[in-house]
Amino acid sequence: MNSPIYTMVRAADWRAAEAAGAYHGSADDRRDGFLHFSAGAQLRASAAKHRAGERDLLLVEVDPVSLGEALRWEPAGSRPGLFPHLYGALPLSAVRTVTPLPLGPDGTHVFPAGID
Repeated sequence: MNSPIYTMVRAADWRAAEAAGAYHGSADDRRDGFLHFSAGAQLRASAAKHRAGERDLLLVEVDPVSLGEALRWEPAGSRPGLFPHLYGALPLSAVRTVTPLPLGPDGTHVFPAGID
């Protein structure tokens, strides 16, 4: 799949990634042994399930092709479909954009235009 994939990262964690040259994941990622990503069509449901009401998030858009075989599309528990999982650190060279992901008045995240 060549469409971008996304992860939601706490701003402080992203600043650490920029200093280190790679993103090594959240505590949940490290616990699970891979970095969690979503396709565009999966993103809103992922935000609602895993990041509801969370402030200071950044939406990181990634080029999946640049991740090679470390990226695998796998089932995610009871959720339908396959989700992109990265087995290894995210190199900053694979990142297309980093965009603030604010909360709207209703408490849900406001995604940039063009996100499915």
